[in-house]
Amino acid sequence: MPTTNLSPAFIDRAEAESGAERTIYWDDDLPGFGLMVTANGAKSFVVQYRANRRSRRQAISVKLKLRDARNEAKAIMGKVAKGGDPLADKRKAVAAADNTLQAVCDNYFAREGQKLRTASDRQKTFARLVYPKLGGRQIEAIERRDIVRLLDKIEDESGPVMADRTLAYLRKVFNWHAARTEFRSPIVKGMARTKPKERARDRILTDDELRKVWKAAGKMQNAFGPFVRLILLTAARRDEAADMRRSEIDGDVWVIPAARYKNKRDHAIPLSRAARAILKAVPTINGGDFVFSHDGQRALGGFSKFKKQLDRLSGVNGWTLHDLRRTARSLMSRGWVPSDHAERCLGHVINGVRGVYDRHEYQAEKAAAFEKLAGQVAAITG
Repeated sequence: MPTTNLSPAFIDRAEAESGAERTIYWDDDLPGFGLMVTANGAKSFVVQYRANRRSRRQAISVKLKLRDARNEAKAIMGKVAKGGDPLADKRKAVAAADNTLQAVCDNYFAREGQKLRTASDRQKTFARLVYPKLGGRQIEAIERRDIVRLLDKIEDESGPVMADRTLAYLRKVFNWHAARTEFRSPIVKGMARTKPKERARDRILTDDELRKVWKAAGKMQNAFGPFVRLILLTAARRDEAADMRRSEIDGDVWVIPAARYKNKRDHAIPLSRAARAILKAVPTINGGDFVFSHDGQRALGGFSKFKKQLDRLSGVNGWTLHDLRRTARSLMSRGWVPSDHAERCLGHVINGVRGVYDRHEYQAEKAAAFEKLAGQVAAITG
């Protein structure tokens, strides 16, 4: 390899030797320090040393001034003289950064996020509850007791259901990582804070509660009020309604795309006259496509805060937004909507032979069912 007196002028005009993939021009003034130039013209400073009987070559950014690059090379050689191996340490640091819980989660969502209907909710849960405690830890260093302490804190501050939801999200990531590496998940059976039967809800709003909630929703000076009313009139799930786009509405039908519907199929909801009236009254913000939004560019969020406000205005407590979906289904039964039609309105898959062979879309029947639902709501709320 050639040696030369490196200078800024030489660095600017340096080229790889003819026919060579790369050429290193070693510095006369500092042995082991040089400039590497590739055949396509890329350049970088390098420092060559031996550590633990192995030859190492570490790159230094060519964006540094020559004097600063020499100083960095001297610092690297100083560490080597003390028995260190700076390149190996750098590689370990990079590998460690890629192996933290947060880095693994980021990789998981990048690869699997599009397959998850609740990817956004999971990422928000990790950012709020998990990363502050365990995000910077090496995933192999996370022990069962660390998970238990995390769940204890979540249970104390946000309740056992939230703790179990977080546990389920973590289990999914850990199992995914374990399938790709030698990692063993610290999560075992028995760590959940509730039992499935305890988590199952059968709450529906009474007529009086529904009347109060409907009236209070109409008083809210934000997108949350009409959002709550639309959930009741369409029996949609919370996130499906929150992510509603104007481009998904075709005439009198709202089509929720398969990508964000639970059963991974397009779901068409014929909009009743009452539902269309609500949507017509919701203003378009900054030309955005989201129907329910604070700025027009992002879907509605802050459910917990707005739900507390609605509870205060209505005086009704102990219910969730998903209870509106269950209430809507009960009102359909009260309105003599056939069970099959009501189940299709909710997007439930009909099991058995009928589910396999009956491909009728039932659009007219669903439209009639949603009108009957709206009639029941109108009769109750006045």
